[in-house]
Amino acid sequence: MSDQAWRVAPGTTVQLNQNDPGDTGAFGTHKDAERELEADIERLDELQEKLHVDGRFSILLLLQGMDTSGKDGMVRHLSRGLDLVSAEVTSFKAPSSRELAHDFLWRIHQRTPERGQVSIFNRSHYEDVLIVRVHDLVPRAVWEARYEQINAFEELLVQNGTVIVKCFLHISKDEQKERLQARLDDPTKLWKFNPNDLRERAFWDDYQRAYEAVLTRCSTAHAPWHIIPANHKWYRNYAVTHLLVEALAGLDLQLPVPSVDASKIEIR
Repeated sequence: MSDQAWRVAPGTTVQLNQNDPGDTGAFGTHKDAERELEADIERLDELQEKLHVDGRFSILLLLQGMDTSGKDGMVRHLSRGLDLVSAEVTSFKAPSSRELAHDFLWRIHQRTPERGQVSIFNRSHYEDVLIVRVHDLVPRAVWEARYEQINAFEELLVQNGTVIVKCFLHISKDEQKERLQARLDDPTKLWKFNPNDLRERAFWDDYQRAYEAVLTRCSTAHAPWHIIPANHKWYRNYAVTHLLVEALAGLDLQLPVPSVDASKIEIR
């Protein structure tokens, strides 16, 4: 499947209520997608090795979404196909006092991937136009300016060999309720429940508007957004993995030219 199914075309005004978070594309069930899921995981492993030894490019995967949308689960799934020697995951929390003493992108730039590497951002610089906007943490004029600052920052990364894959994991409010309740009902998952998730849930509509602004204003030709239907975890896993495989396959990665003639070497 092409990324066009999920890609936000630059210049599009996004309305999330027109995107079905329960969509499963051409697949009816998890079983229907199982073969492609496994094939993509295997392909991801092969392509990451080529990315590493080719050494000209890097991949930055951004995962954004409401609480319980599956950012952590997505990272666990991708770890099946990524060698952590040349991959890195960063989970951005509230900025420290030192980080707040710099511009909002300072801490982000330090975690961007070096050439040959895959980096995954579990949350990202977009928090500075999401939670900051919803909770009025900085003046409107400050966060309004950040959309273009983010676009310019991402263009800089792309011009220097980084391919950016941006995924908004789109779940419904009802699905979030079910996932939160499941944490409460299962003693083995209760540790994952955070009362703050309920406080943030009260701002659901505000976050939807904030995400619509991000998807509308920051889906660019050099770094488009993708809206990933995430009510079904297996389809979320398939879609994001497929996007990574497509991004890597599109780079025409090359293995190094051998320095020896294998036909002339005998191992005794």
